[in-house]
Amino acid sequence: MGVHFGISTFFVLCLFALSANAGEYRITAKPGSDITGELSKLFKEACACVEKSTVVIPKGEFRLGEIEMMGPCKSPIRISLQGTVKADGNVNGKDFWVAFRRITNFRLNGGGVFDGEGNASWRANNCHKTSLTQCKRLPISIRFDYITDGKVRDITSLDAKNFHINVIGAKNLTFEDIRIIAPQDSPNTDGIHVGRSDGIKIINTNIKTGDDCISVGDGMKNLHVERVTCGPGHGISIGSLGLYGHEEDVSGIMVVNCTLRNTDNGVRIKTWPSAACSTTASGICFENIILQNVSNPILIDQEYCPWNRCNKNKPSTIKLVDIKFKNIRGSSGNKDAVKLLCSKGFPCKNVEVGDIDITYNGKDGPATFQCSNVSPKLVGKQCPKACSSPVTKLPGE
Repeated sequence: MGVHFGISTFFVLCLFALSANAGEYRITAKPGSDITGELSKLFKEACACVEKSTVVIPKGEFRLGEIEMMGPCKSPIRISLQGTVKADGNVNGKDFWVAFRRITNFRLNGGGVFDGEGNASWRANNCHKTSLTQCKRLPISIRFDYITDGKVRDITSLDAKNFHINVIGAKNLTFEDIRIIAPQDSPNTDGIHVGRSDGIKIINTNIKTGDDCISVGDGMKNLHVERVTCGPGHGISIGSLGLYGHEEDVSGIMVVNCTLRNTDNGVRIKTWPSAACSTTASGICFENIILQNVSNPILIDQEYCPWNRCNKNKPSTIKLVDIKFKNIRGSSGNKDAVKLLCSKGFPCKNVEVGDIDITYNGKDGPATFQCSNVSPKLVGKQCPKACSSPVTKLPGE
């Protein structure tokens, strides 16, 4: 009588892969093929393997439909994207194209490209014209949900339909040598959006897109952004905060040694008036930032209300505490070099501005430095002179 050991099919396949090629699971479809089914199958087999494993998407162009790669996995797992995967034109499916979820010890690398094929879909995006709670949501290109101890390196996200990369619930996740590309007029194509995570690093990354290069949502703790080049785009933004109820505090945000070129905004913090919650954003530092023709280079906007879709008569209830702008220099694309427009209900506290040198050569110059409901601590040189200009309203965004 035979003995039943209870070995799963995936475990047998794992042992076969280990003996064949040291834990490598390789797409075998020909270029031009749809690899959705094969990639899903290979990921499940690799995820069930008791030894570390790699799923390889080789060089060439492949079609890829909506796919969710879900852990937990039994051992470290790596996705090596060496070729290009192209999305279809579907805008009526799920809210994502590719999702990596609940994986520990995760790697994604290989030099390949996620092509979101967004061009035909951007016409369907009306989120920049109507309420964010009512607009048609297009799929995010790549989601990283609840990833722990991960690293994403040397990949490109091209022409996302919506956000290029979205991170939520992650812990100790690094993005390095990432390339993000979309036209300047592509709507809502944030480069990397992070929220409700702890210990995220974004390093040595180049972002050219139609919305925020990096956007920080509520609940973000301990974010380090360094050597990021942004532009075109809407700059590097904390927020917007306060649109939804039950938002969580933001803390420990460091943006250092970054360059912004021809962006609509520079480094900014934006919160909604008549906010739906009362949270705090604290410990935020922008330091060693180079500006090249950047509009609104330094901005705190606590009356953020695009297209006047809110009640500005009720001040923002989001508290901003321990904010630093240090060694920021270069050229502005408009005369509003520095605008610190804090909430009259909850004025900003412990704001430090140090060694600011921003020039503007437009006919309506010179550059201005405006302050409202804030008394910043001044360190070193300030050009333009701090808090020396009357406050003007921001144009509708």
